[in-house]
Amino acid sequence: MEKIAENRCFGGRQLRYQHRSAVLDCDMTFSVYLPPQAAQGKVPVLYWLSGLTCTDENFVTKAGAQRYAAEHGIAVVAPDTSPRGGDVPDDPQGAWDFGLGAGFYVNATEDPWAKHYHMYDYVVSELPSLVADACPVDASRTAISGHSMGGHGAFTIALKNPGRFRSVSAFSPICSPLACPWGEKALGNYLGDDRDAWAAHDSCALMRTAEEKLPALVDQGDADNFLQEQLKPQLLAQAASSAGYPLELRMQPGYDHSYFFIASFIGDHIAFHAAHL
Repeated sequence: MEKIAENRCFGGRQLRYQHRSAVLDCDMTFSVYLPPQAAQGKVPVLYWLSGLTCTDENFVTKAGAQRYAAEHGIAVVAPDTSPRGGDVPDDPQGAWDFGLGAGFYVNATEDPWAKHYHMYDYVVSELPSLVADACPVDASRTAISGHSMGGHGAFTIALKNPGRFRSVSAFSPICSPLACPWGEKALGNYLGDDRDAWAAHDSCALMRTAEEKLPALVDQGDADNFLQEQLKPQLLAQAASSAGYPLELRMQPGYDHSYFFIASFIGDHIAFHAAHL
């Protein structure tokens, strides 16, 4: 790995790394915020998964999370949202909701995506190993969060890996890829036509059969223009209710899908995770 950026921030360090990914077969970047407490020893870690069109930098520069991470002594890791590079295929029509910047945190099985698009394995296996080697983090105290496509990623990864995380949260998550156009396009292309394979990456389907019940927090703006067609938080609430899953879903009046929304409540989410880390 190569450290390509470092900035002092709230007494800690905002770092950016570049490395060759064996899982994705391309060069990748990720960002890490280390709070001031990391100078004295290992700290708990929160993984943040961003949404469609984002890189590792959107959350780092827009959410204002460092202030709260410093207060609570939590490291924050933000990976990119897809493989990158000239050899990595993109949406044939150049659309923003698939391909580059839209890895959906799954392992693609269909050509031409299967060579590079293994974001699930990257986030679950390769990235934590790299972070543990480079940074003073305590892998036994880990939480996960995300926004939109990244909220889908956070919940599905947490639900599929019992024992790995202590808490999960999301802003404006894609709650059921099986039931929205974004999900149908992405999972249909990455995983093929078998909808049973899609269900393994659907938060609602996974929540209904979850054996581990993590503390879970979701914030959703009621002025989000993607709310009804793409996000459908009511489906996640129904799944949680039927499974007895401890989900707190907060509908926030007047808020949209933007980072202005995330910045308004990221302090709550980091405090929520800190209580369980």
